[in-house]
Amino acid sequence: MDCANNFFSLVHGHVFPPVIDAVRDAMTKGTAFGMPTESEILLAEALAARNPRMEQTRFCNSGTEAVLAAVKAARGITARERIAKFEGCYHGAYDWIEVSLDPTPAAWSDKSGNPASVRNSAGTPESVLRETVVLPYDDPQRCADILQREGPSLAAVVLDPHAARAGMVPVSKETAAVVQDACRRDGILLICDEVISFRLSYEGASPLFDLEPDLVTTAKIIGGGLPIGAVSGPSDRMSVFNHANGKPKVSMGGTFSANPLSMAAGLESLSHYSRPAIERLNGFGCKLRNRVREGFSAAGIEASLTGMGSLFRLHLGSTNITGYRTAYAAPEKAELIRRIHLAILDEGILLTPNCSGALSTPMTEAEVSLLADKLIAVVAKELADTSALPG
Repeated sequence: MDCANNFFSLVHGHVFPPVIDAVRDAMTKGTAFGMPTESEILLAEALAARNPRMEQTRFCNSGTEAVLAAVKAARGITARERIAKFEGCYHGAYDWIEVSLDPTPAAWSDKSGNPASVRNSAGTPESVLRETVVLPYDDPQRCADILQREGPSLAAVVLDPHAARAGMVPVSKETAAVVQDACRRDGILLICDEVISFRLSYEGASPLFDLEPDLVTTAKIIGGGLPIGAVSGPSDRMSVFNHANGKPKVSMGGTFSANPLSMAAGLESLSHYSRPAIERLNGFGCKLRNRVREGFSAAGIEASLTGMGSLFRLHLGSTNITGYRTAYAAPEKAELIRRIHLAILDEGILLTPNCSGALSTPMTEAEVSLLADKLIAVVAKELADTSALPG
């Protein structure tokens, strides 16, 4: 039972017949063109129909590319260079948004006590750290103070409202409001990264948090299992990419962008991800999390299962998970998570390496119950085995 879903992109599971049929049909018409296709227009219209703020869309080939393009767009619109992002949040492989992706506790804070800008890769230039402001995911007052000071210099704030890598927990409504207010006050573009969290509702994640983003980045489920990424937004924001009257402020293109196979698969995937399908799947997610939490409590296990909708993540310990720092796994805890990941794989269930997962539409009550039972049993066994070790 695959709960990794190719890192949350296969919302309909593997070999979903409508997607396979759509791709097979698209292949007979050509696999790549250096010009727009009708399928690209149809998928863009499908996104706009779900969320009016996604009025226009430009496609690319991954979530990384989508966030990269959105950040460049924000710089082009504002004529500013610096951006802000939240500590521990993943937005793809791009120097600026990799800053403070996984800092260790020793590097968490700067001299003022705010989250420090920490390089994630040895290849990250020092200048990138100066151009990236890091915000706390779960401290609205500190977030407000930082944005009050840094706001006028920022081109964008990048926010995933339900950050998988920062604990698979929703950002608080208070923090979301702080970000939205600062963006409006200082002319900062709000980029909502919904590469994973778009699946949370029919309209996506941002409306659940009363956010009105300038740009929304998506990928994963909108591609039906094929490579895809997208930047969407109101027409006045998306005009930064417009080359109808000459060189645009920001160029966005690629040889395989809006590939017709991905467009066909994505359109079919979205058409079957209807309101009833989402309500059913999110209901299963609630049942899973509640059943596992009750099982842990009954067994005296200090562990939790976070998440919203059809997404979930296992955490060990009694700490209330509110963001990256409370979700941080010290080396000994990380090793135990690794063991649990392998042990539940032996039971026939695939999670991501940090024991995150997602439900998919082919699943039924039976799979949800099986998953809950296996999670409770495997965690109990691994914790018991660990406690029996010398020292």
